[in-house]
Amino acid sequence: MAISVLVVDDEENARTFFKEILTPMGYEVLTAGTLAEAREHLRRGSGDVVLLDVNLPDGYGPNLLYEISKMPLRPPTIMITAYGEIDMAVQAMKDGAHDFLNKPIQINQLEQSLKRACEIVSMRRELDHLRQRDQQQAQFIVGQSKPMRAIASQAQRAAAASVSVLITGETGTGKEVLARFIHSIGPRASKQFIAINCAAIQSTMLEAELFGYEAGAFTSAERRKTGLMEVADGSILFLDEISSMPVDIQAKLLRALEERAFRRVGGTNLIKVDVQILAASNRDLKTMIKNGQFREDLYYRLKVVDLHLPPLRERKEDVPELIGFFVRKFNARMGVNVRDVSPRAMQALQDYDWPGNIHELSNAVERALLFCDEEVVDLEHLPADIIQSAA
Repeated sequence: MAISVLVVDDEENARTFFKEILTPMGYEVLTAGTLAEAREHLRRGSGDVVLLDVNLPDGYGPNLLYEISKMPLRPPTIMITAYGEIDMAVQAMKDGAHDFLNKPIQINQLEQSLKRACEIVSMRRELDHLRQRDQQQAQFIVGQSKPMRAIASQAQRAAAASVSVLITGETGTGKEVLARFIHSIGPRASKQFIAINCAAIQSTMLEAELFGYEAGAFTSAERRKTGLMEVADGSILFLDEISSMPVDIQAKLLRALEERAFRRVGGTNLIKVDVQILAASNRDLKTMIKNGQFREDLYYRLKVVDLHLPPLRERKEDVPELIGFFVRKFNARMGVNVRDVSPRAMQALQDYDWPGNIHELSNAVERALLFCDEEVVDLEHLPADIIQSAA
């Protein structure tokens, strides 16, 4: 995954200089001429490393260091200083700057400073991924039912082999949770899990999101955009609701999977990638194939391993374990101390058919803990639909 460098400098010539130097080194270069523009980039999560000038039109550059220190991954910041600003640079180092470079910039010093900063970025990414992996593994509850135990076993094999996986099931059955579990236990766990909901993006924009585009590819394409296929190189790309993907983009995805390479929109260079694809759908893809809405060749290319998550009503023996998990989760989140669920409340929860599946169960437990002032959840704390079905 390419490292992005955010250059914050009010001089256009300086921004151009850094872009021309750093792009051939393999960095993705973003630029900002003011602190306000820099804050907007950082708010969106853009900028793994920051090159920060001291004097900017809307403020003092080092003031940004405090804000950066509060960010989850704290992008290393390299101060760009002019002659006579050494005292300021030393103070900036005390305030959290990673390094400082004097103008005029020496290329070899810039390269070495960025190399050290990238090592910090890689370390922080790995620690963050390990933390997320532990959370994701904890969130995938296998349960006691035979179908779920079989799915867990097959998922482990698919993760180890890095093959394509098609995950199907009704809305709310936990398809993305399973996808994240596969990522967390496989050889790609140290890399970022990349996900896209194909139904949430306009069909005209989906191709650009997946494959990126070159500057000038269309009217608003002022600069190159890296697509998610490229971002996910060496990792996993999760395509949620793949049934919503237009047929013409399905064809391009199929070609990318077969060739392990693609071209950006408006581009001619072939970009090789190593991406494991996990796809999910709550619709019957075989019926869509018959209706000409989904490519049969892509379907079989995706389902090297086919994992179907059963609805919760078909594995009610797993409900108590799931309830226990959600009680612990929401106890910690809400600062409460519910210890148990009464027998009649548990019976009502097990008898209910859960049309919204695990998502609905999670919401029901959260609602119960919100209205429970005791240590035991009882029937009256449950949503009205569940109480009525138990009557």
